[in-house]
Amino acid sequence: MKNIAFLKNPIREYAWGSRTAIPSLVGLPTPSARPAAELWLGAHPSAPSQVRVEGGWQALDRVIESDPASVLGKRVAESFANTLPFLFKILAADRPLSIQVHPDLAQARAGFERENGLGIPLDAPERNYKDPHHKPEVLCAITGFEALKGFRPPGELLHLLGRVCGETLTHELALLENAPDSSGLKAFFTSLLFMNPSRRKQVIESGVGCARQFVDQDRAFWWMIELGRAYPGDIGVLAPLILNLVILEPGEAVYNPAGELHTYLKGVGVELMANSDNVVRGGLTPKHVDAPELLRIVDFSLSPVRKIPSKPVTPAERVYETPAKEFQLSVITVSDGMPFKSGDDRNVEILICMVGKARVKGLRSGPLETMTSGISLFIPSAAGPYSIEGEATLYRATVGRNS
Repeated sequence: MKNIAFLKNPIREYAWGSRTAIPSLVGLPTPSARPAAELWLGAHPSAPSQVRVEGGWQALDRVIESDPASVLGKRVAESFANTLPFLFKILAADRPLSIQVHPDLAQARAGFERENGLGIPLDAPERNYKDPHHKPEVLCAITGFEALKGFRPPGELLHLLGRVCGETLTHELALLENAPDSSGLKAFFTSLLFMNPSRRKQVIESGVGCARQFVDQDRAFWWMIELGRAYPGDIGVLAPLILNLVILEPGEAVYNPAGELHTYLKGVGVELMANSDNVVRGGLTPKHVDAPELLRIVDFSLSPVRKIPSKPVTPAERVYETPAKEFQLSVITVSDGMPFKSGDDRNVEILICMVGKARVKGLRSGPLETMTSGISLFIPSAAGPYSIEGEATLYRATVGRNS
């Protein structure tokens, strides 16, 4: 495959999704009959995109298999076993996602082999590991976006929980007060996850009741009340006071490494990750929760939350830099007098237009392609350099610079 080609992408329907955001982006009727949670752009075997090749649609993973060096680029093909190393998504959350963590590479490989050895089908509800890959990810807000990410500092956590659960969590809070570090945090969190169900119910109901008097002082208490309505009796209701509440403005981004406990609460964003679907859940979900496995892979070290700034690399492109080798996310904004031209030494890429109208042309060969809102293109390595003109905002996924 040597030419730029259109993509047709699967929509994943999960209960927390939006009935308007993704359908309106891709030109489907709104509201949709079912919540549209994620638009997948990539070659994950469970839901690969279709790519337009020689007048017909073919699964992207099969197209890559047929000629990996041409499609991915020789260096990427050699580095990532002839597979596309990233998965690109549009995520639209009207309700909170599950509290979750993703494994590192060694944990993913071991977990995948273990569950295969146990004979657990890949589509079984109790399956944690769908593939042997890790899943670092970056999320960039398209709308205002709220998330929980990483543990709050012990002093802050104790202060917030003490205001609403000081009398009902005396044992758990004491564990952290006596050891206000990673070890105390692990002991505290372990005790929460394995709390007796009847006591857990009492703690949550009492805590939500107390949170009402502080709702105007800190948005974390508002979220606690909202989660209490959606998931009564779930220990994840306390998560806004335990994890850092991060509020992103459009264009701001965060990076979630392996081992970091997190969830997305509400908003629309562009998400780019290693090509994996491995999720270990700890609450706020009707899906399988595996507390022992979650505790095994969560990183309890403390570090401040940092938003990822976008850095200009050309007048039309800004890059969100992360440590990930599998992917790099950038936003391209073209206008009259400010076109975009890719570098000559480039590898495989996926583009999606979010706003406006753009004209994309391969500079060696291939026709001029027009992109409007929701249209996506696959640009193989063999297509060479290309240019973009028009009035539009696009997001680009490619492989990390250091891979």
